[in-house]
Amino acid sequence: TLADMYRNLRRYEDAEAIYGAMLAEQPNEWRLYFARGATREQLDRWPEAETDFRRALELSPEQPDVMNYLAYMWVDRGENFDEALPMLRRAVELRPASGAIIDSLGWAYFRLGDYNQALIYLERAVELLPADAVLNDHLGDVYWRLGCRVEARFQWQRALGLDPEEPDAIAAKIENGLSPAPPSRSANR
Repeated sequence: TLADMYRNLRRYEDAEAIYGAMLAEQPNEWRLYFARGATREQLDRWPEAETDFRRALELSPEQPDVMNYLAYMWVDRGENFDEALPMLRRAVELRPASGAIIDSLGWAYFRLGDYNQALIYLERAVELLPADAVLNDHLGDVYWRLGCRVEARFQWQRALGLDPEEPDAIAAKIENGLSPAPPSRSANR
């Protein structure tokens, strides 16, 4: 509980130390690897975080939250699409009412350049979590790529009103839209 509290307070170094100590005593507890991985990701120590997430999945292979976090980070970093996409599909199967997990799958399709497929999942995610800034921002991005400029700006404006982490970036999208789309990537790249 103390480690989780530190993580919620963004005292990541303190949280990581406690998770590490707990893992020394409970080396087969997937939740601790997951929590430490999330903490290490926040500390910008991705290789260590990825190792923790993979270990959590070894211990609990069907854990949708771990699948979602790891696969979303890969997608966001532009890595391992061939592993991330099936992992996210499986996570959605296991948690079909999770807006966050559905958003991750939609974002993967967006990053692959499959905007029509992305739209299906991103609209559903916003239906499930309408007050989430990230999900509304993602939906705005896909609307923009599909040429729906009014809808895109509406979603970004909505995201801006939901206390986003990067309000300046969203405000810039409202003003200027997105830069031209990069070439689509294959799921195998």
